[in-house]
Amino acid sequence: MLKHPIIVWFRRDLRLTDNPALFHAVQTGAPILPLYIDETNLERTEGSASRLWLHHSLKSLTTDLGDLVLRRGKASEIIPAMVKAIGATGVYWNRRYGRDREIDAALKENLSANGIDARSFNGNLMSEPWEIKTKTSNAYYKVFSPYWRAVLANIQLPEPLPKPKLTVFEGSAERLTLDELSLLPTRPDWGSKMMPGWRVGEDGAIAALSDFLSGPVNSYKADRDRADKPKGTSRLSPHLAFGEISPRQIWHATKMRDVDGAKFLSEVGWREFSYNLLYHNPDLRTQNFKPDFDGFPWSKNEVFLHAWQNGQTGYPFVDAGMRELWQTGYMHNRVRMVTASFLIKHLMIDWREGERWFWDTLFDADPANNTASWQWVAGSGADAAPYFRIFNPFGQGEKFDSDGDYVRKWVPELARLPKKFIHRPWDAPALVLQEAGVTLGGNYPRPIVDHKAAREAALSAYNMIRA
Repeated sequence: MLKHPIIVWFRRDLRLTDNPALFHAVQTGAPILPLYIDETNLERTEGSASRLWLHHSLKSLTTDLGDLVLRRGKASEIIPAMVKAIGATGVYWNRRYGRDREIDAALKENLSANGIDARSFNGNLMSEPWEIKTKTSNAYYKVFSPYWRAVLANIQLPEPLPKPKLTVFEGSAERLTLDELSLLPTRPDWGSKMMPGWRVGEDGAIAALSDFLSGPVNSYKADRDRADKPKGTSRLSPHLAFGEISPRQIWHATKMRDVDGAKFLSEVGWREFSYNLLYHNPDLRTQNFKPDFDGFPWSKNEVFLHAWQNGQTGYPFVDAGMRELWQTGYMHNRVRMVTASFLIKHLMIDWREGERWFWDTLFDADPANNTASWQWVAGSGADAAPYFRIFNPFGQGEKFDSDGDYVRKWVPELARLPKKFIHRPWDAPALVLQEAGVTLGGNYPRPIVDHKAAREAALSAYNMIRA
């Protein structure tokens, strides 16, 4: 006679360690049926690159669990039917915080009304978005620095939950194979070239954190902006985005080491702040946080947009970043800010176009972080960089890729240029260009906009909406 199981519904929490939903389900003593649903009625499905990562993450999780039931459709239909089919007495999951939480609330109400133990947990944040409030108005924080100070002053994070010893339900359940979810690109197969260098899954996440804390974290504050130092950052963001590791694990692992981890943890704090914003503003992806920007005269220049997407703007540091993204599903954080600023302020293209592109092409596309960061660069978000802060695309390259190694890697047609001209090929004498094999307007484009003129146009538009 089979025991009645509990369904553990996995989403962006694809790990066994420090997984509250899984841990508490195991604590009941019931066998576990692990479930992942490729939901078809979400506000937004994962982008192409994220689905590639998801395939490998689900494969890893299936191995770690011993079994994982895969389905596609609406959770509101699949889960109640599965509960009935296998005689489950409970359904546990970890919370999400955007518009899709409405799906969870309705499901919990339905299950509870039918006598099913439906429970949700905080599995992906250090603190819930409703827990950190201002002292003066008891409202949520809209500025990062005081928010993070409040978190640091009040945080009492328990130790991460251990990996539980679970008994997987042995009964049959309707399911799909991983290949039937069709998460991998096939025509063409652009995904296989992007995976080398990544170890997807919980073990890979823990190894990446350990490697980072073994040394690089101590120079993180100085090296984090250096695009030419690939080990200057943790590269944990895809693992965090899919919950292969939890912020609580990162916090405690960092605190346990004798390392200079304050700046690193504050970046984890920015992710927390982004979820704080998303929870209180579920339309953050589509609406300006600051309504003043609703009247901004955005350009709808498809030629410029495509040049930016394909790394053909004529600004080497920008183009290097966009090509790194296209070829690897990842982009260095400093370069993300520069490329985003260029799209918004040099090309005056709506930040939502850029956010959509990053959502589709980044492994680590996160529903809160991606949107909050784009609005930060645009100046339309909470605690945003002021609109008049316009990154100089070649000055940023000279500062954070001083020898041009990053550009040479991703824009090989400029590889033979001396570092004096690598970020400003238009300033190179004709003989230098010829010796380097560079033909401006030929094998490498001239700048699609003039930096000074574009900056002035952007400021003029900003002043117009302020007036």
